[in-house]
Amino acid sequence: MEGGKPTIALVYQAVQALYHDPDPAGKERASVWLGELQRSMYAWEISDQLLQLKQDVESCYFAAQTMKMKIQTSFYELPPETHNALRDSLLSHIQSLKDLSPIIVTQLALAIADLALQMASWKGCVHTLIEKYNNDVSSMTFLIEILTVLPEEVHSRSLRIGANRRTEIIEDLAYYSSTVVTLLTTCVEKTGNDEKMLIKVFRCLGSWFNLGVLDSNFMASNQLLIVLFQVLQRDETSTNLHEAASDCVCSALYAIESVDTSVALAMQLFQGVLTLETAYHMAVAREDLDKVLNYCRIFTELCETFLETTVRSPGQGMGDLRTLELLLICAGHPQYEVVEISFNFWYRLGEHLYKTNEPALHAIFRPYIQRLLHSLARHCQLDPDHEGIPEDTDDFGEFRMRVSDLVKDVIFLVGSMECFSQLYSTLKDGNPPWEVTEAVLFIMAAIAKSVDPENSPTLTEVLEQVVLLPETVHIAVRYTSIELVGEMSEVVDRHPRFLDPVLNYLMKGLREKPLASVAAKAIHNICSVCRDHMAQHFQGLLDIARALDSFALSTDAAVGLLKGTALVLARLPLEKIAECLSDLCAVQVMALKKLLAQSPTNGKTADPTVWLDRLAVIFRHTNPIVENGQTHPCQKVIQEIWPVLSETLNTHQADNRIVERCCRCLRFAVRCVGKGSASLLQPLVTQMVSVYQVYPHSCFLYLGSILVDEYGMEDGCRQGLMDMLQALCMPTFQLLEQPLGLRNHPDTVDDLFRLATRFVQRSPVTLLSSSIIVHIIQCAIAATTLDHRDANCSVMKFVRDLIHTGVSNDHEEDFELRKQLIGQAMEQHGQQLVTQLMHTCCFCLPAYTLPDVAEVLWEIMVFDRPTFCRWLEVALKGLPKETTGGAVTVTHKQLTDFHKQVTSAEECKQVCWAIREFTRLFR
Repeated sequence: MEGGKPTIALVYQAVQALYHDPDPAGKERASVWLGELQRSMYAWEISDQLLQLKQDVESCYFAAQTMKMKIQTSFYELPPETHNALRDSLLSHIQSLKDLSPIIVTQLALAIADLALQMASWKGCVHTLIEKYNNDVSSMTFLIEILTVLPEEVHSRSLRIGANRRTEIIEDLAYYSSTVVTLLTTCVEKTGNDEKMLIKVFRCLGSWFNLGVLDSNFMASNQLLIVLFQVLQRDETSTNLHEAASDCVCSALYAIESVDTSVALAMQLFQGVLTLETAYHMAVAREDLDKVLNYCRIFTELCETFLETTVRSPGQGMGDLRTLELLLICAGHPQYEVVEISFNFWYRLGEHLYKTNEPALHAIFRPYIQRLLHSLARHCQLDPDHEGIPEDTDDFGEFRMRVSDLVKDVIFLVGSMECFSQLYSTLKDGNPPWEVTEAVLFIMAAIAKSVDPENSPTLTEVLEQVVLLPETVHIAVRYTSIELVGEMSEVVDRHPRFLDPVLNYLMKGLREKPLASVAAKAIHNICSVCRDHMAQHFQGLLDIARALDSFALSTDAAVGLLKGTALVLARLPLEKIAECLSDLCAVQVMALKKLLAQSPTNGKTADPTVWLDRLAVIFRHTNPIVENGQTHPCQKVIQEIWPVLSETLNTHQADNRIVERCCRCLRFAVRCVGKGSASLLQPLVTQMVSVYQVYPHSCFLYLGSILVDEYGMEDGCRQGLMDMLQALCMPTFQLLEQPLGLRNHPDTVDDLFRLATRFVQRSPVTLLSSSIIVHIIQCAIAATTLDHRDANCSVMKFVRDLIHTGVSNDHEEDFELRKQLIGQAMEQHGQQLVTQLMHTCCFCLPAYTLPDVAEVLWEIMVFDRPTFCRWLEVALKGLPKETTGGAVTVTHKQLTDFHKQVTSAEECKQVCWAIREFTRLFR
């Protein structure tokens, strides 16, 4: 903070403004100022004073929250000799503030828990806290709060206490766990039916279950389990208490990792949950949805826990199939939110049965899946008074999509063909109301693709009937029938006699506003699957594409239609493609020309992205088979379109979004004709470089990488591409060298290293002999710390591929030169790179990036193992050996073991495992 330590009065004033200033700007100013205070060294002392003064809830909450935050993120600021005083002061604050507000108690409890986890000198904290407070009833609320958050914080992301300390703590908590449970049991005996206290006890017990440290035999015979199930069986239990008890039972079930090793507890929970069926029916009768949802959560967790037992020994002991009956009872509840809770279980059951693949076992579970499908079809019905098409973006629409996914995953148990035929016969033989018909068609659409199109008379009959649906049926039925037709494109491909009636049916839909987008999607599907049959209908597709904006299509549907058209276009005879492509692009090119001719309104030019995206999709999917020596049929068209794209790019050069779409369009144009775009190379690179100097949009780097990929092997292009790289690097380095430059521009980092990697792949010697390589490697080393999935992946791939060019002897004549150049680069940067990578994976990067780091280390080691051993040793010596709280982070033996595991590894995955284990010591 500038200007030294602020006065308490000033801090009060800011807190008051934060909560009570009517002017949002005043609130914002207070928030920024208080944020700065929290980050400063003064925050410790000021929070302590505010908590002592106890002036009001707001200032105490701010102070408690600040304390928690400082202990979590800045504990290193305090010298070790102050740790005891901090602990005593926090305990006295929580005692004196226990009646002010529960949220303050929680924040202080978190501060105490986070301190206990980091303060190695505070031995047996659970024991000392219980000794100190368990005889005082008034302290019970905050004691239980501390004991609740302590196990939750052990795996907290915001504390980097390391695996050694974490193991020590978990052993300590396991040792005292029965003391905690006994305390909770006594507490329930003393306070009896005090609801608030029961909720606290259940939350605390759940927290200890979640950590997985409770002794299962001790718990099996514990009074608290009986109390839990009594609370859940009682009709008069309040909503809050019911939820806390349900959470606790779910945690207990989740904590049973293996039913075989916790038989007694598993049996108690199993029998306890089965007694809740009556209570579930009671909650349904009272229309108490909260309780119904809680019971369904418990039943689902029961099924998840005993899943393997159920599949291994269905109907015997704890493989009792009554567990599935409970879920099917829930599936019968009229509210779809209830059945949705169980989806993950049904998905996992399907996965297990698919893997075991035993017909006898499948036969046992088939009736349950049939009943589930029956319920799902009913839940998918729209309201009888629903008007218009089905909504797919609201909650119910999303539920239907999840049903569709689940049905696809479990249908193999029932058999797609049987199910499809059964569903169809309900429509054919009965005369159900429209909402039943629509739901049945919806489920049929989910499984249509998994029915074998070769020998299924039902499929062809369904197609025949669907395309005859009159326009008088409910529009939702027509909408879903169009979706079904789109999913049956394989059938159309095998039985081309359906092509005309199907296209006529879809064209009708295309002309009606509510059905246009779904019909366009179906036409796109048919074009993708029936490319050869559709060639004869190309003129029709072209007519639709020319009049695209006369249909009421969503952006995606319009682009999809053009994709379908382009896929069919690529199957036409080569001599026809150029002319047809020119026709297909003409509408979009005319529109772009028209926009360029308009003068800006209110200083803004019209947005060309719609047309650019349409051109991009046409180029992307027009990929005819061209023999060597033949001129690419699209070459001429792309040369004609280039001036319009170039001018559009110039006009909108300041607008990142539009420039990105221009580059995307050019990327697919270049990919479409490959080497045939050579005449564009010079003008395109010149324009890219000149715009990039003023507006460094990262998409130019990406487009550059496409050009290097296409032309980097051509001798005549290498120097020009190298000049392009150097010209693009200058503004890029200026941007990334700013304070927080790497973090603020991850897209630029991503695209820069994609470009550099393409150079390594296509023309490594050109890059390695250039003066720019040193700067690129330095930038890569700095960027390894960047916690951004794509950017980090690009950086690691570049470094890996770069070193690999000196490792892989591909019998090219330049191998020795490459090896020598990589040797020079490693001599210069190797130690710095290895040290940075070790620091990065211990302190900066999430675990999912570690395989990439491992690959880089592996390549360095393969290149020069003896030197790598020395570099790694130096890097490991530089790592901190203990935490601020005095706990040992990494022992000497752990360091030497890790060094040995890595340097003696026979393959890359061994390096990866070693890093994964080692970095846990620092997380």
